[in-house]
Amino acid sequence: MARFSDKTALVTGGGSGIGAAISRSLAAEGASVVVTDIKLEAAQGVVDQIVAAGGTAVAFEQNTAKPEQSEAAVEFAKTTYGALHLAVNNAGIGAPAADIGEYDIAAWDRVRSVDLDGVFYGLRYQLPAMVEAGGGSIVNMSSVLGSVGIAQNAAYVASKHALVGLTKVAALEYSKRGVRTNAVGPGFIDTPLVRASLEGDALSYLESQHATGRLGTDAEVSALVLFLLSDEASFVTGSYHLVDGGYSAH
Repeated sequence: MARFSDKTALVTGGGSGIGAAISRSLAAEGASVVVTDIKLEAAQGVVDQIVAAGGTAVAFEQNTAKPEQSEAAVEFAKTTYGALHLAVNNAGIGAPAADIGEYDIAAWDRVRSVDLDGVFYGLRYQLPAMVEAGGGSIVNMSSVLGSVGIAQNAAYVASKHALVGLTKVAALEYSKRGVRTNAVGPGFIDTPLVRASLEGDALSYLESQHATGRLGTDAEVSALVLFLLSDEASFVTGSYHLVDGGYSAH
């Protein structure tokens, strides 16, 4: 029997990359998936893939930096499928490179509004909905940069560190009410965007910084997320799990 039969899942930032991989995997395991993205066409593209493969999914346009849209996404999931049991707060954005003493204030606010505030808004409405449904599980997408630093990336690093703390608080407050909350910290994942941002020997150097000698894949992150969402992880809550190929082991 599929691990998530009769479960409804909400995945933010599900229109591409890791979010898309998680959405497809959840559907393949029996979940009814609400795929949200700030780009509705991207979310719909993933939904079309899921439906073509025999799964169940719908798309929803969501800017996670706006609290009312997080509330609307949860209500949409409940209205469409009857309840909300699982959520992956995956939506996030990168940050411009600059030293703290020269960091653009608007950029700081913009990154934090999505990478931290957006996850809080999601939890604000997901947690009560899951209590109402009789229990559930949430995974917040942090980063390997939620445990280590990197120069000229203050907004992203600070947001991802804070996200780990937010996850722990949610677990302390809601685990006894039947909702587990965990965080995942992906390392550098092999995507077209990452490859396009690297020049010359930069890719080889980045790969060399991993104990595995390579970058990760969307599927490797998705596998960990699905485990944490499943009943197999029933005693796992309030924790932060790296999937970084040993990058942080240095």
